[in-house]
Amino acid sequence: MAKRQDTKKLFENLSGAGKSIGVLTSGGDAQGMNAAVRAVVRMGIYVGAKVYFIHEGYQGMVDGGDNIEEASWESVSSMLQVGGTVIGSARCKEFRSHEGRLKAAHHLVQRGITNLCVIGGDGSLTGANLFREEWTGLLEELVQQSLIEKEAAQNNSELHIVGMVGSIDNDFCGTDMTIGTDSALHRIIEVVDAIMTTAQSHQRTFVLEVMGRHCGYLALVSALACGADWVLIPEMPPEDGWEERMCQKLSENRSRGSRLNIIIVAEGAIDRQGKAITVDNVKDNRADRKRLNIIIVAEGAIDCHNKPITTNHIKELVVSSLGFDTRVTILGHVQRGGTPSAFDRILASRMGVEAVLALLEASDSTPACVVSLCGNQAVRLPLMECVQMTQDVQKAMDEKNFEEAVRLRGRSFENNLNTYKLLSYHKADSELRNSSFNVAVLNVGAPAAGMNAAVRSAVRVGITEGHKMFAVNDGFEGFYKGQIKEIKWGDVAGWTGQGGSILGTKRTLPAKHLDKIAEQIRIHNINALLVIGGFEAFECLLQLYEARTSHEDFCIPMCMLPATISNNVPGTDLSIGADTSLNAIVETCDRIKQSASGTKRRVFIIETMGGYCGYLASVGGLAAGADTVYIYEEPFDIRDLQSNVEHLTEKMKTGIQRGLVLRNENSNENFTTDFINQLYSEEGKGVFDCRKNVLGHMQQGGAPSPFDRNFGTKIAAKAIQWISRKLKESYKDGKVFANTEDTACLLGMRRRTMAFQPVVHLKDETDFAHRIPKEQWWLKLHPLMKILAKYKTSYDVSDSGQMEPVTRVRPKKAD
Repeated sequence: MAKRQDTKKLFENLSGAGKSIGVLTSGGDAQGMNAAVRAVVRMGIYVGAKVYFIHEGYQGMVDGGDNIEEASWESVSSMLQVGGTVIGSARCKEFRSHEGRLKAAHHLVQRGITNLCVIGGDGSLTGANLFREEWTGLLEELVQQSLIEKEAAQNNSELHIVGMVGSIDNDFCGTDMTIGTDSALHRIIEVVDAIMTTAQSHQRTFVLEVMGRHCGYLALVSALACGADWVLIPEMPPEDGWEERMCQKLSENRSRGSRLNIIIVAEGAIDRQGKAITVDNVKDNRADRKRLNIIIVAEGAIDCHNKPITTNHIKELVVSSLGFDTRVTILGHVQRGGTPSAFDRILASRMGVEAVLALLEASDSTPACVVSLCGNQAVRLPLMECVQMTQDVQKAMDEKNFEEAVRLRGRSFENNLNTYKLLSYHKADSELRNSSFNVAVLNVGAPAAGMNAAVRSAVRVGITEGHKMFAVNDGFEGFYKGQIKEIKWGDVAGWTGQGGSILGTKRTLPAKHLDKIAEQIRIHNINALLVIGGFEAFECLLQLYEARTSHEDFCIPMCMLPATISNNVPGTDLSIGADTSLNAIVETCDRIKQSASGTKRRVFIIETMGGYCGYLASVGGLAAGADTVYIYEEPFDIRDLQSNVEHLTEKMKTGIQRGLVLRNENSNENFTTDFINQLYSEEGKGVFDCRKNVLGHMQQGGAPSPFDRNFGTKIAAKAIQWISRKLKESYKDGKVFANTEDTACLLGMRRRTMAFQPVVHLKDETDFAHRIPKEQWWLKLHPLMKILAKYKTSYDVSDSGQMEPVTRVRPKKAD
């Protein structure tokens, strides 16, 4: 209790009274920038500060006048779902000059703006830091030129800078994700999925070029998300002879029955000699009946001689060498456009609030910082250290030190690259080491988008590790019935983009069928289990672990991957499928709100799934801009409902004409969605009317989002590697025997890291009656949603980002 009081007091001490904050977007636009601007404005106003839009980036700061405009709460309404930046962005040569920065300083002092929130790339943030360093001198010049009084200079003597990185390229070191990257991946994957469906009718080769300038992140992650066979990125130029090796691989994949080859090349890719790799150098053959090749080219890709690789190069090679009907698609600025994804809205909202807190806590000794994401946690890093490391990446690539470039890109980039390498190169069967181990994979519980990507990854990494992989249909129900068969490399081709569960999934728990399951384990000589599913999967693994005392057949390594839209599994912050579901909720809410455009004032009551877990409602509400969210974890009564109605009524008296209320399906057994709809309708008479919508199972369906495809792919690969280690450790006297706690684990994301946790240790963290963890990290985001909806509430800042040093990873010594 004492800690909670201290935390509340700390937040109340962060008053913005008397302070002015300027927010600008600079450089290239990125989806999610508007969500960041909205969060800065509303959090700033919430703490009592004045907040100003600075239109057209640094150009608006230099020009002054109407370009610097005070923002109101209402002025950021209905911008959450808009792509680009509504306050504008522009390149500004004048700000690079001393005279331009002097003008900008004058315009800020006139309005008392001494806190700047800059949303842009490394160039924009570097410019902001230079501006801060020169601030004292600029004020002195303004006083000397009689443009401002000495008193004004004294009152505005310190300029504080906080940056947020808005860039689809994800090329800024220090953060796992930049604002806009996830949305750009959505655009890329939408195009790839569309090409796959239309190309099934034609024997064509498709070449796709993706953006990224000097960073291959978009190419690399889209390669993982669509199951590409080959990717060319600046950080990993191919060795000499890459054309032949790539063609050989494509041919081998076809001979295994693959109907799809995908090659992704970054725009500007070069080989190790610096020679351009273009879309014309891909050889292939159609001896096996494959009807589709997709080649994706990333901006900035190079070969081993540091020469650029372009789409035209690859296309000419295909046409001249093979005579294939080849099409080139350059995605270009399509990747910057469209509605921001749920991930980008949440990321930008969290970062915007964190940026305001950082500005309020800043002192004259605090360096300019950038708000970053590490795993699932917001952190603050020294701005210029991040900029320097970002510049060091390019320096390393110029010096052809590509291994260092990859490490400098950070943990997230390196993990993606390592996973891609695991999945992309399949040795010939004769070259595979034979481990003599059989590993079974099955799905349990309700289907979740991304399950199939996880199964594909597990099967292919398992085969690469030398194991024989078995697929179990229909969960443990299929297991005890013997629906088990070997699954091979080609059997999982094209699975990453498929929704639902191709293997089939049931909620059946194993407790009543232990003898039959044990018998099937003996029949098929199963040496390890990978269970992919939600809360039921967690219960299944617990039951199998506890049954080890009576059934020695269960003394094998067992691992569970969390996959459920509800995100209610203990031991992990995130589950496969939840991101896809959030996007479905947000997309529906956007459309529903749009349906009221031009009509009288209207409030929408939306029911989400999730059982007793309020994750979808709460986090979906944050992403969709909800006014109120009702969840089981935060009990409410009729007084709360009445207060919420009154709050919406007051809101409707302003220029805002739409309201959004989300209710988790099991938030309260008496205050149902129908009841809340009727209550709001009755109490809002004469002010607004209501519409109800129950989203239902549409939240479970659809193609998986890029995040879920990649999350499933990466954690499945990690799980199989863990299983391989445990198999080796537990293999004695010709058999596998694993009965320790650490051989039945759940792999989950905990704050910053992925961790294997014994399922028996997670029992105490679990509320089995309501099928939720006893503590849920996302509940700290719930007050944030309320603040952005203009509610007064207590906000826990004990977990807010603290300034940390940048971790620089040094290159490994050559052997």
